[in-house]
Amino acid sequence: MTGLWIVIGILIGLAAGIGLAYTLLKKQLTKAGREALKKAEEDGELLKKEKILQAKEKFLQLKSDYEKTVNERNQQLAAAENRIKQKENTLGQKMEDLNRKTNENNTLKDKLDKQLQAVAQKQKELENQTAIQKAKLESIAELTSEQAKEQLIALMQDEARADAVVLVKDILDEAKATANLEAKKVVVNAIQRTGVEAAIENTVSVFNLENDEIKGRIIGREGRNIRTLENLTGVDVIIDDSPDTILLSSFDPVRREIACQSLKKLVSDGRIHPARIEEVVAKTKKQIEQEIAEIGKRTCIDLGINNMPHELMRLVGKMRYRSSYGQNLLQHAKEVANLSATMASELGLNPKIARRAGLLHDIGKVPDTEPEMPHALFGARLAEQYKERPEIVNAIGAHHDEMEMTTLIAPIVQVCDAISGARPGARREVVEAYMKRLNDLENLALTYPGVVKTYAIQAGRELRVIVGAEKVSDAEANRISMDLSKKIQNEMTYPGQIKITVIRETRSVNYAR
Repeated sequence: MTGLWIVIGILIGLAAGIGLAYTLLKKQLTKAGREALKKAEEDGELLKKEKILQAKEKFLQLKSDYEKTVNERNQQLAAAENRIKQKENTLGQKMEDLNRKTNENNTLKDKLDKQLQAVAQKQKELENQTAIQKAKLESIAELTSEQAKEQLIALMQDEARADAVVLVKDILDEAKATANLEAKKVVVNAIQRTGVEAAIENTVSVFNLENDEIKGRIIGREGRNIRTLENLTGVDVIIDDSPDTILLSSFDPVRREIACQSLKKLVSDGRIHPARIEEVVAKTKKQIEQEIAEIGKRTCIDLGINNMPHELMRLVGKMRYRSSYGQNLLQHAKEVANLSATMASELGLNPKIARRAGLLHDIGKVPDTEPEMPHALFGARLAEQYKERPEIVNAIGAHHDEMEMTTLIAPIVQVCDAISGARPGARREVVEAYMKRLNDLENLALTYPGVVKTYAIQAGRELRVIVGAEKVSDAEANRISMDLSKKIQNEMTYPGQIKITVIRETRSVNYAR
């Protein structure tokens, strides 16, 4: 028990010691807090003063900026006010000037009104005097003014008619005396200023060989190579004893050119057999078509003709391989174009239109299909189809008097066409008749069903007719040959005799894959 009380006493003592220590510690902490608080208050005062100073500086700066802005706006307002005052002064001056001019105009108007009144009074007096004088004249002449006027007009008309008749007669006499002379001068001047080429087409081309050994290869085994070439081109290939030469005969220059170019390629290549011949002829035909288009384009460029439709340009190039009475058709067209342009210039007309009409005047001679109308009218239809000018269309259609002439270009083209054809050595009538006969011969054979191609060869002494094997039998081919010979005898006129050969071939083609 005593020990318990001792322990309790000790605990109480410890508690009292702890309380005392806590009291002492609290006093010490309170003192430190007061010092910290005091220091914080001092720092706060310093910070407060510093912020107040910063606020004052900011205020002063804002105040300065505001005053500066206010001053600038005041200056701008003052300048605007000055401008407005200047404008007011200017407007005021203008108003004064306007009022002054208005007053002057009113004064002038008053003066003008007075002058108009005076003029009206004078005019009235003049009319009265005129009426009095007129009445006196009518009483003296015993005619009214209308009657006198009618008599004077009738007299002047009679005199004018008489003078006009005399003048017209003099003009007609002078025109008749000088028209022929002037026309001859224009034509001669146009001919002298135009350079022409004299070239007559023939129906035979000569193909030169390096040696006669190539002739055998061209003929081929049993003549199959030469027969294939003739069938594909429609040209008569003549191989005779002439050294190093082969003759290519056809009335169509395009066919002769295709055959000649094909032979050149075959001879230079060395491979000559039916399949190769077919390939070369096909390529050559495409090449000739391209050359025709290029010739037409180059011709238009040389003549200075622009905006020519592509199809008409191609037909112009096709003229290179056609002839008119033995005269090359393209050379003839170029000659007519240059003559027409020169003559149009001499007469004060448009030379470009005349040159274009002259170039196209025979375009109806080279159609892709045979028309049933004169070439002049067909050419005019072609030109109209491709939107050529009306005066050009009329010149093409009227150059053989098959259409009424409506422009001055038409007679110029007609005259130049006659000039070009009338030159010595320009044309050969026999050639044109010969070509027409061969064309008619081929077209006659084409009327039979199943006929694929027809070629008049050997100067028209032989007609080769190629028929489709799937459409025509052997018996029908024989019948076509007999009927065609009788029809040619009855409907055509020709010298000597014509051999009709109908060819019917069958081919079997397979591919090894």
